[in-house]
Amino acid sequence: MIINKTEDKIWEYKELQKSIHSGTVEYRESKKEYSVSEKSDEEYEIISKKEDKINVKLDVINLSFYYGKNQILKNISVKIYEKKITAVMGPSGCGKTTFLRCFNRMHDLYSDIKYEGEIIIYPDGKNILAEKKNLNLIRRRFGMVFQKPNPFPKSIYENVAYGLRINGIKSKEELDEKVEKALKMAALWEEVKDKLKKNAYELSGGQQQRLCIARAIATEPDVLLLDEPTSALDPVSTAKIEELLVELKKNITIIIVTHNPRQAARISDFTMFMYFGELIEYDRTQKIFVNPSNKLTEKYIVGAFD
Repeated sequence: MIINKTEDKIWEYKELQKSIHSGTVEYRESKKEYSVSEKSDEEYEIISKKEDKINVKLDVINLSFYYGKNQILKNISVKIYEKKITAVMGPSGCGKTTFLRCFNRMHDLYSDIKYEGEIIIYPDGKNILAEKKNLNLIRRRFGMVFQKPNPFPKSIYENVAYGLRINGIKSKEELDEKVEKALKMAALWEEVKDKLKKNAYELSGGQQQRLCIARAIATEPDVLLLDEPTSALDPVSTAKIEELLVELKKNITIIIVTHNPRQAARISDFTMFMYFGELIEYDRTQKIFVNPSNKLTEKYIVGAFD
């Protein structure tokens, strides 16, 4: 069965599941389509054993988070794999963004918050949540891109160079080299190389978001965090961002929050489904979308939530 990327509605998952109970969704770069091919339970087990050998980048252990007396996240445990894309999906208000912001300790900007559990980052094995003093040491290891493009009111060049300067790079030659590298990695260089001194606000929305990605990766973080980065973009710009992320995962671990199941299926290697602050299911993306283990996951995927 082929599922076209341009369909307006959520995939016809019910028809897919009628035709094949257990399978995989394969992304075809050239045609921007998805094909479903049968796999047995034994083949899934073999794949699982192979994936056990993938390096773990982040190990989330019994993570809970509180705003005041309100518990937002409830005892979440999950392993985030190195140089893979992990999608975090679920309905609005389920805790996706709260979960994402635990990694770079953004919640610490506010009062009356509390973490429980651990987030271990490898290869050094440090607990992110144990750091009490210099949170900048943690935040340097994470780049972040937000829901709406938020370039600085500076030139295109300065948007990317800003973080590099903060991290101690002063040489004009080195700055030029790293700015160009980041813009190339963000698939933006060819579009802006002749107008680097122009204000970033002159770029289109999609270009601004790719500039924000370039800014985030310029300092070479361990992990790139994205909070619904395409929700404010048109379909063409969304496709460019998605293709960019698939390319970027060759060099960086990516966690992307989305409430669009189709996006999770298009680009991610692993998918988390959250509901009311709980992790309902986590597995390979192919497994989640074709043969989910939890009925809540299936209902969300097919758009059958009440």
